[in-house]
Amino acid sequence: MKINGTMLIGKEEVRGTEGTMRAFNPAIGAVLEGDFGVGTDAEVNRACLLAQQAFDSYRETDAATRARFLRSIARGISDLGDTLIVRASEETGLPKGRIEGERGRTVAQLELFASIVSDGRWIGATLDSALPDRKPQPRPDLRLRRIALGPVAVFAASNFPLAFSVAGGDTASALAAGCPVVVKAHSSHLGTSELVGRAIQKAIAECGLPEGVFSLLIGHGNTMGQALVSHPAIKAVGFTGSRRGGLSLMRTAANRPEPIPVYAEMSSVNPVFFFPSALDKKAEALAKGFIDSVTLGVGQFCTNPGIALGIEGDGFQQFSRFAAEELSTRSAATMLSPGIHSAYRSGLERLRQAKGVSNLAEVEPGQGSCLGTPALFAVTGKQLLAEPELAEEVFGPASVLISCENLEEMHAIAEQLSGQLTASLFIEEQDIEAARTLVPTLERKVGRIIFNQYPTGVEVSYAMVHGGPFPATSDSRTTSVGAGAIERFLRPVAYQNMPSALMPAALQDANPMKIWRLQDGQLERQ
Repeated sequence: MKINGTMLIGKEEVRGTEGTMRAFNPAIGAVLEGDFGVGTDAEVNRACLLAQQAFDSYRETDAATRARFLRSIARGISDLGDTLIVRASEETGLPKGRIEGERGRTVAQLELFASIVSDGRWIGATLDSALPDRKPQPRPDLRLRRIALGPVAVFAASNFPLAFSVAGGDTASALAAGCPVVVKAHSSHLGTSELVGRAIQKAIAECGLPEGVFSLLIGHGNTMGQALVSHPAIKAVGFTGSRRGGLSLMRTAANRPEPIPVYAEMSSVNPVFFFPSALDKKAEALAKGFIDSVTLGVGQFCTNPGIALGIEGDGFQQFSRFAAEELSTRSAATMLSPGIHSAYRSGLERLRQAKGVSNLAEVEPGQGSCLGTPALFAVTGKQLLAEPELAEEVFGPASVLISCENLEEMHAIAEQLSGQLTASLFIEEQDIEAARTLVPTLERKVGRIIFNQYPTGVEVSYAMVHGGPFPATSDSRTTSVGAGAIERFLRPVAYQNMPSALMPAALQDANPMKIWRLQDGQLERQ
């Protein structure tokens, strides 16, 4: 499939006229052939109005049609074959194997949401029968269902060109909920975005859906992003990226005449707590696994473990030594973009210059473009409590080891941490009581508590939570991965004494959709 450098607005291809952008190969430090036209406010307006026009029709599509649509997108992405894999690899510097795995995850997400749509539980159908003889006041017939919020603006992420991008989790869950989507392509994945966008565009035509169900825009981040979030047709935002970018969108959304929710995943250091007995038994194995996690994907995962805590003693000393030795065997590798590489280098320099911070190990930079050098630092718990900024995120293959005087100091650091996506605890049976005292704090601080596994790797499933208190995300009540992601784009509507002829199918007495419903407090499926 040819890449034309165009936006996809409804069923049309539109060439932007506000200058051009070009993709960049970070592995070789070269601009890729072909340019992409930059859109204006006119294209933003056109895409948003098309989404608005499509909304009422699309949100009432039957479950079979919507599930078929999601599966058609999945099939279209798979059918792109090596064309997609090669282009995504060129635009990110990621190895083809990683891109193939991410494509599999993207397809799996779409398949999951197709199953969720078919199941119907997301509708939350609830029926309270009328009680005309109730004293002192009768109860009317009340029925409730959840409906789509409206058109959603999705911002593609830098670190996942497929799974958190044009057809990623935000788009898949919004489409599953019945929301048209307007995606802003990430400037690092322009060709990849166009290829995937065409697969969605084709699926819309195959399923006979309104053209405004999906549009893909190309533009400069701040300018187009603000225009998109400000547009009155947009009713929610999905974002994965920097804290600065997320906060900017949140301010814009809050200052609209009609404020809208922004579901932003922004930053996390994902603390790892190593307890004494676990370290005494397997310090070397834990150190290797920890460095594997730190350096996975050149550290460019939102669940990368940025800090690790242990209690001073032989076990933590051994762990620190093994971790430094292990990190020294790793190599520098290509980061996703010059911007990410520059920010990473600045973060390393901040830690190198910080008073009281020891540089335990750092890999030689090597020759090449955008190379991220793995690094490991150490600091005492006392100093971290005095200077909490030492635990701020450094996005890349680096981490800080924190030696705590005792369990109480470990608790104090956990209390001081801002909101996180994850926290991991490595324990043996002898550590359970000590770990038990830490869990309540972590429940307040993180979205996912992990035992005896590292945080990198997020399962796409029904029980997954990929979210957490601010600033990990903008709304701790939600998840951006897993079945629960659909809930971000739904709202409840109640119907009182509604005539049966007008009743939505999900709430009709005969239950023609054959879905689970709460009928007078009892869960039933007729």
